[in-house]
Formats: sequence, C-alpha cells, structure tokens
Amino acid sequence: MHIQISIKEQTLTLFDEDKQLKQYSISTAKNGPGEIMDSECTPCGRHIIFEKIGDGAEINSVFVARVATGEIYQASLREQYPERDWILTRILWLSGTEERKNKGGNVDSHDRYIYIHGSPDDVAMGVPGSRGCIRMRNNEIIELFELVDEGITVQITSG
Repeated sequence: MHIQISIKEQTLTLFDEDKQLKQYSISTAKNGPGEIMDSECTPCGRHIIFEKIGDGAEINSVFVARVATGEIYQASLREQYPERDWILTRILWLSGTEERKNKGGNVDSHDRYIYIHGSPDDVAMGVPGSRGCIRMRNNEIIELFELVDEGITVQITSG
C-alpha cells in the first residue's frame, strides 16, 4: 500500500499497488507547499508513516504534543482556547525520506511534526487551511488509520 497526496487537488488517495482503494478530500497548508522549518507549509516529496498515534481514542479526542489530553472537542473548547491548532481523533506522524529535501537540517518533516490528523467537523476540506499538516474528517482518519501500517510510503506533490 501507499498514499498519494495532491496539494493542488486537496486529495489523499490510498493505493494497493496500482489499484485505488480510497480517496479523501483533505486540507493542506494555508501557506502552500514548502519544506522549511516554521514555514507552516506542507512539505513535498517522499515520506513514510513514522508512527500511528491514538489507536482506540474516542472520536474528537484532543491531542497536544501527540498525547491525548482527555478532552473531547466541542465548540465551547474552541472558544476557551482560540489559539489551538486542533489535532483530533488519530495522528499519522510523517517522516521525510529525501535528504536535504524533507529530511535533515531545517527541512525535516519529522522534526516539523507534520501529521495526517483529524480536525473539527466545521473545518473545510478541499481547500488549504492548515499550519502544514494534512487535515482530514474524523471518521475518515479513523478509516485510514485502520487501513495503513507504519512504514508505508506517502508521496506529497504540489501538482
């Protein structure tokens, strides 16, 4: 299996060899593609799923620094913490595999904490809006999480 993410199309497609299994509408970085640390851009190139986080967590579980806080997302929580970048339900932590492009130095996707993760239901999909990560609907990240293993390839393209 492997994943293809298109920043231009705002889609994540799961393949088994050449056969398309699933396609999801996503939201990548509001700032567009880019690999530089602190750019809040979505990095391009070849990655792997480094770690799966949140197995069995309740839908809308809130994660901060990859740890479930015990909170369940709701609008009142957003009002209480308006500055949070909401990472919900499941996390697929990516690691770049291309030296000097998305691995190492100030372009390291892993060290930038680039994830595929769930987000609040009212967050628009199909349009850029994240701070660099790949956002998905909660029910869809659960489905994807169950279908993939750590170590599978994730190719992110700007086109």
